[in-house]
Formats: sequence, structure tokens, C-alpha cells
Amino acid sequence: MDRRYKHLNGEERGVILAEHRRGASLREIGGLLGRAPSTIGRELRHGRPDGLPADPYCPQRAGAGYRARRERCGRRHKLVGGSWLHDFVRGKLIHRRWSPEQIACKLRAMHPEDPTRQISHETIYAAIYAQPKGGLKAEMIAALRQHKPARGVRRTTLSGGSIAPESLRIIHRPEEIESRLVPGHWEGDLIKGAFNRSAVGTVVERKTRYLILSSSSVRKSIRGIDFSAERAAAPPKRRWRASPGR
Repeated sequence: MDRRYKHLNGEERGVILAEHRRGASLREIGGLLGRAPSTIGRELRHGRPDGLPADPYCPQRAGAGYRARRERCGRRHKLVGGSWLHDFVRGKLIHRRWSPEQIACKLRAMHPEDPTRQISHETIYAAIYAQPKGGLKAEMIAALRQHKPARGVRRTTLSGGSIAPESLRIIHRPEEIESRLVPGHWEGDLIKGAFNRSAVGTVVERKTRYLILSSSSVRKSIRGIDFSAERAAAPPKRRWRASPGR
């Protein structure tokens, strides 16, 4: 049995109106809808103009009052358009190209004793991506370090799939490779520098931690990784002869 409370909907309010006009009691209406009699009583009070028993119940008035109460619930947003805090964040983000972390740190330093003039970087990110589609949202996203259209989106290829195929994910790694029981298992990686101007390709043997590096540009590093993988698969004597310092 689901014990979570669910608010009344329009159909239930219609049933309450019909049964109340018929003269049914609160307990009878509650039994018909699977609700507590106190819920029916509150609904009848909310649906009257002044809450008086003599006034007729109006389901439209009750629904409007429910929606108005829901709007007043929850935490209020700090970044409201036109406020000082919103103008400060927008100016530093768009015109100065500050990151949300820098903006939050600056506000804490400027107003250490006033929490109303402070904001976390997570709130700034949430406010940026909550903006409706348009020039303002595109301008604010373009000011971020990573111009992602939505937060938390994983990088994908042009075909729409993930960069790494499903069969090569780490969660599918066999136990003998994961626990480093025997040598002979190699894994490679590509470390790229700023603006992809430089890169370092790495191939490391998981058991012995023997490392092979291939530096220079991104394209050359990728070719170096392929060559290192071929060299790693060669017999040990040939591999040691090709290693630096041997």
C-alpha cells in the first residue's frame, strides 16, 4: 500500500462537489475517494469564498487556492532578474569572463557577514541552464569554460554514441586484469595540453608499471600510441632493447 500523500486533482474535486450537494457526509465522501475525512473537510473550507459553512463549495476556487499555495512553497530564488546579485553575477560572467567559482569566492570575500549577498557556484550553474532558450542563455553559456548546451552532458562522437564503445568500458574488465595478477596487460591514454597544441601518449603495463611515452602533437601522439602498442606486443628481448636506458 502506497502511504505517500497525493494532492487532490480536478476529478476528485468534482466528486466532492457532487457528493456534497447530494448531502453525503465527510466520511462517506472520504471512503468513496480513499481519503481521510479531515482532507475532505479542509477541501470544503478552501473552496468557500470566506471559509463559512453557509457558502457553497466551488472546486475552481479550491484549485486556484491550491496552486497559489504551491507557488509560495519552497525556497525562493536568489538570482532574480533586476536584483543587485543578479546584475553582479551577470556582469562578471559575461563581461569579465569569470567562472562561477570565481564569482562565488569574490562575493564571500566582499560580504563575509551577509549571507543574502553570497551565492554558491552550483546555484549560478543552475540559474544559467534554467534560462529559457534565447540570446541571453547562449551568451551566458558561451562565457563558461566548457560551452555545453546542457549541464552533465557526456561527450559524444558525431554519430551520437559515446567515445568509448561499450565493450571497452572499464566495468567489463576481466578479474585477472583488474587485480594485476599476471603481466602482459597494457592500457593506453592520451593527455592533451591547452588548445590541443601538445599531447603525450602513454602506454603502461599494469603489472610491472612499465611506461612508454610518446610526446609532440596530438596526431603524432596517436600514431605513437599505435606504435607503442605494437612494440609492447613484441617479444620481451626486443622490447627491452628498444627501451630507453637499456
